[in-house]
Amino acid sequence: MARRAGRPAKPRPKLPGNGGPRIAAVANDIALTRMEAEAAIAEARKSHERLREAIDILPQGIVFLDAEGRYILWNKKYAEIYNRSSDLFEHGARLQDTIRVGVERGDYPEAAGREEEWIAERLTKLYQPGERHEQTLSDGRCILIEERLTGDGGIIGLRVDITELKQREASFRLLFDSNPVPMIVCALDDERILGVNDAAIEHYGYSREEFEKLTIRSIQAFESEPPWAGDHSNDEFTARTWKHVRADGTLIDLAIYSRQLIYADQPAVLLALMDITERKRAEARLAFMAQHDALTGLPNRNVLRQHIDDILLHTRRNAEKAALLILGLDNFKAVNDTLGHGIGDNLLRGVAKRLRSTLREEDMVARLNSDEFAIVQGGLTRPEDAVLLARRLLEAVGESYVLDGHSVVIGASVGIAMAPGDGDESEKLLKHAAMALSRAKNDSRGTFSFFEAEMDARAQSRRKIEIDLREAVQGDMLRPYYQPLVDLATGRITGFEALVRWPHPERGMISPAEFIPVAEETGLINALGGQMLHRACADAALWPDDVRVAVNLSPLQFRSGNLLSLVMETLKQTGLPARRLELEITETLLLEKSSQVLATLHALRALGVRISMDDFGTGYSSLSYLRSFPFDKIKVDQSFVRDLGTNPEAQAIVRAIISLGAGLGVTITAEGVETESELSCLRAEGCQEGQGFLFSRARPNAEIVGLLKAQSGVDSAAPGDAVAKAALVA
Repeated sequence: MARRAGRPAKPRPKLPGNGGPRIAAVANDIALTRMEAEAAIAEARKSHERLREAIDILPQGIVFLDAEGRYILWNKKYAEIYNRSSDLFEHGARLQDTIRVGVERGDYPEAAGREEEWIAERLTKLYQPGERHEQTLSDGRCILIEERLTGDGGIIGLRVDITELKQREASFRLLFDSNPVPMIVCALDDERILGVNDAAIEHYGYSREEFEKLTIRSIQAFESEPPWAGDHSNDEFTARTWKHVRADGTLIDLAIYSRQLIYADQPAVLLALMDITERKRAEARLAFMAQHDALTGLPNRNVLRQHIDDILLHTRRNAEKAALLILGLDNFKAVNDTLGHGIGDNLLRGVAKRLRSTLREEDMVARLNSDEFAIVQGGLTRPEDAVLLARRLLEAVGESYVLDGHSVVIGASVGIAMAPGDGDESEKLLKHAAMALSRAKNDSRGTFSFFEAEMDARAQSRRKIEIDLREAVQGDMLRPYYQPLVDLATGRITGFEALVRWPHPERGMISPAEFIPVAEETGLINALGGQMLHRACADAALWPDDVRVAVNLSPLQFRSGNLLSLVMETLKQTGLPARRLELEITETLLLEKSSQVLATLHALRALGVRISMDDFGTGYSSLSYLRSFPFDKIKVDQSFVRDLGTNPEAQAIVRAIISLGAGLGVTITAEGVETESELSCLRAEGCQEGQGFLFSRARPNAEIVGLLKAQSGVDSAAPGDAVAKAALVA
């Protein structure tokens, strides 16, 4: 084939000998190199995919930038966080370009109005990484940004959506700042105060700046472990009690509730401070009131008992003596009645103050009841030491008091029990000192008395009487005996006074003087009096129609409030006419000047019941009582009748009483007539009625029936034979 013109042929290269194998080897090397490159590329792609898979599963956004700020790699979370800008993310694109586009589109509301300045600040942070900062997006989310440099000058960026955390912080801040409860946040490690709310500032009196210079221990009143010591719980509040000091130096008691948390990126403790100062004071007041008398502030009986037991223990260990003195005021009730309870209370406070000032510091004084105080004196060597104290106490209490313009003078009596001889425990010692006080009051007021063994014996006897009397009243074992009332002009029996008798199965007949006071002290007098009234009325209902029965009433029966209904029901049940019942009262009942007492007496008299004043002349103001109520009878006390024939003074008193009765139209009865001379004097003075052993002792109802039968037989005798008729009852 012909060659083209003008175009020379290309020379062929010359190959060395045996060239075919060499060509094949080169081709193989080239193929191998290509395969290795492809394998390396495949492995790189696989590593890249593994890296992407690894960063895609991370909950944080990750971005890799080269030294010039171009995108190299980012994960899905990063794209999700910046979803409005994700269309701008491309390999090789610059971060500053995507930021600028985002600013122009309004993706970053923080940049509004200062776009270029904001972009410059953001790029400065990009190329000087190492610090965290926050970024707010247009949809309200808050992103935490942290960026670090790589070894080749590139950048690894971390993005965390902290929107929920910021919301919780905002809620916490709202709850913290506006909470009316004082709240403090302090660092867990060094206890620095990191934050306080307005309530804490107001409550403590420190400014916010002053608070931030303090630690939680610097406002403690006393050194102690912090409220959260030993607590590692982050989920629950734990409570402690602490005492803090305000800025003005006042102390406050707090119930502190603590909870650990993260505050300002560091471990901290939130303290909610409940001021319990007033509650503590109230509790202290209640505790004081539980152990002290509210009026005088002195310890009460419970504290006294404990102190006595402590003193007794000390005396046993040291072979010493101690004294318990009970001081009782004399006639304190009269002060209340005449001057009022207000002055009475002031008097008690004054007495308490004087007692405290008279004692040593180690001695105790306590208030036992209305007008009694107990004094415990330890470290004694002889009873005479207690005597000296008793005299000082009586002297101190006996000086006059000026109370609300009134000068008040009151006496006192003291009972003394010595330990360990008179008692080895508090109750026993108190009982024996009370017995000694009772003796001092009974024997001679204004003095002191030591306990003696026979006092306890008498007290045991009285206790036995109380037990037996209660059984006797419940078993209706007491009986009325009747003593005749005699008309001194005719000698006829006009009636009988019912006198209660107690036939004891072991002791025989017990005197009323022994058991009536016990009945009144124990409240048995109401049941006993009711039984005697019913029995007397039932017996008298079978007597002749002109014979009356007189029944004594205790002042305590009027206080029960049902005396009128009791009398009415008794008369109805027994059938005794009211005119034949005579009720005897003593002057002590009228001492109370109670409207209830007078109303009851008037109501009884309106029924037709006769009212008699017994023991006239022995009270405080016998004549004045005659003006308060129109009595039907006055009974002259036997102390004026005794020795009437030989005692001119007694004759004058009896003559005056009989004359008074005649002027008032009241029957006069002389009690305790025992001799013929007394009878003659009474007749000569015009006394209408007599009663006493000269005529008859008190007799059971069976004998009374016989007397009344005998009297009905003598009624036919000569009218003037009064002595003969009177002899019938002798």
